[in-house]
Amino acid sequence: MSAAASSRRIWLCADDYGISPGVNRAVRDLIERGRLNATSVMMVGPAIERGEVEALQSSAKQSPRCAIGLHVTLSAPFRPLTMHFRPLDGDMFMPFPKLLRAGLMRRLDREFFRNEVKAQLAAFVDAFGRAPDFVDGHQHVQLYPQVRDGFVDAVTEIAPKAWVRQGGRDLPLAQRLASPKAMVLDILSAQFRRRAGGAGLDFNPGFAGAYDFTRAADFGALMRQFLEGLPDGGLVMCHPGFVDDILAGLDPMTDVREREHAYLSGDAFARLLTDSGVTLG
Repeated sequence: MSAAASSRRIWLCADDYGISPGVNRAVRDLIERGRLNATSVMMVGPAIERGEVEALQSSAKQSPRCAIGLHVTLSAPFRPLTMHFRPLDGDMFMPFPKLLRAGLMRRLDREFFRNEVKAQLAAFVDAFGRAPDFVDGHQHVQLYPQVRDGFVDAVTEIAPKAWVRQGGRDLPLAQRLASPKAMVLDILSAQFRRRAGGAGLDFNPGFAGAYDFTRAADFGALMRQFLEGLPDGGLVMCHPGFVDDILAGLDPMTDVREREHAYLSGDAFARLLTDSGVTLG
């Protein structure tokens, strides 16, 4: 193992804190075990009342370094915090495929997204008493054309010291072609990095964690792939959780969350970190 490989520190971030009590409980469990060092919070989620915020703050205090960020949410089945937000699907945000298409066709107004992201940032500050350590997006909405402009404007104004998540990584072409989802994220992230960098925002140097959630994949094997070649300071996205009725009513990712939690809490993951020369720091 090279010296560089033996000293890599990465972010392992659990998304979706606030989507349901079961997800919240699983995330806190992994933080307290030292198996996560970041989580991003959905301020429009149904499980982000005061008790859930205080429980997360308590868990984070037990970790040497646990970053808490804002998980900007701009897609269905969630609802905006700002009045007169557009476009909507009924009273909810648009489904993310429609939102991405509208951005690609230049049919969105960045001001609606700027104001909504500002409102979600303000809700985070009100709940946690401080700005988020970082800001990312549910279903990668921060990377979408036009949406990213409003996103970067809002973060620059409200939380300029926060870093933002980009979803690209320097991979051989064969690996990119093997993962269409990762390739799309890489393309979208190139523009996002330019936009964020131009605004003076920091961002993670590498990203991993995208896979087909609809398949019963071997999460341990996937995690090994995610860590291979991930640069120092890189980020791995994950979605651990315990299934409950609230989650089942909001998100198709159910059993896969329990599989992720089981792996991340187990001895095999601890061995993988050691064998890969990776620490969560």
